[in-house]
Amino acid sequence: MIKIKTKERRGKLLQRLKASQQALIGSQLAEEFGVSRQVIVQDIALLRAEGEKIVATSQGYFYEKNLGMPTVKASIACSHDDQQELKDELLTVVNYGGRVIDVKVEHPIYGDLSGNLMISSREDVDNFIKNYRENEASLLSKLTEGVHLHTIEAVNRQVLKKIKEELKEKGYLLEE
Repeated sequence: MIKIKTKERRGKLLQRLKASQQALIGSQLAEEFGVSRQVIVQDIALLRAEGEKIVATSQGYFYEKNLGMPTVKASIACSHDDQQELKDELLTVVNYGGRVIDVKVEHPIYGDLSGNLMISSREDVDNFIKNYRENEASLLSKLTEGVHLHTIEAVNRQVLKKIKEELKEKGYLLEE
């Protein structure tokens, strides 16, 4: 691709993000715009600093759109030990139509550490687990012996309640 000016590239990058129905991978955007992945990372950071609602997740970048649907959110405390339980925990939320927005842990030195997840489908769960395995990464919850928080989102309080009940039944939800 022919190199374009920085401001023009950022504008086109923003248009691509707003138009996409799925997360866009940084390396693919870099190839598309004829720049390095680091340039895309910088462009995204500057666009976010200007107030654009760009979210970075393990699946890539996406523009957070207001879909006009009211939702409810809750912060839940969870704990599990292994990879299979991780997958089951995430699937429990998305099987009810919920979304796992993030994960947080409380670190004794750094305070709160968090990561954006934006997991809302079985495919997102499968991709997250695949990415976790392929990168041989450590989960944030490893720092806290499995204890972590999630912000979850659902279409109404009844769905949120069902998600919590099933997580509790499976032993993942810590007592409130």
